[in-house]
Amino acid sequence: MAKTIMIVDDEEDIRTTVKTILEKAGYNVIAAVNGDDCLSKIAEAKPDLILLDIMMPGTPVKDIVPKIKGTKIAYLSVVRVGEAEKEDLLKSKNIVDFIQKPFGINKLVESVKKIVGE
Repeated sequence: MAKTIMIVDDEEDIRTTVKTILEKAGYNVIAAVNGDDCLSKIAEAKPDLILLDIMMPGTPVKDIVPKIKGTKIAYLSVVRVGEAEKEDLLKSKNIVDFIQKPFGINKLVESVKKIVGE
């Protein structure tokens, strides 16, 4: 059975591109436009992994992450982050990776496969 990945990003082109890439790799993909949209969809969607943009309008991501229980999260970030800040961001036990934008197609698919155990 295909794993379900949720992409949460306020940029439509990123959501569309990631959705297309992951669907071609055999995943079910759900898109959310921000953290609040993610929280409203997560209960019925039950994703195996959430790819979460680190900077979006609306409720800050740091306030969204603690509300997500039992689902792995990988941050997506266009902002260069120092090692100390990255360590701080990865402290939550369900944060499992940090994927830097722009990312290559192969890097994205490899990261997702590794995280969901394929």
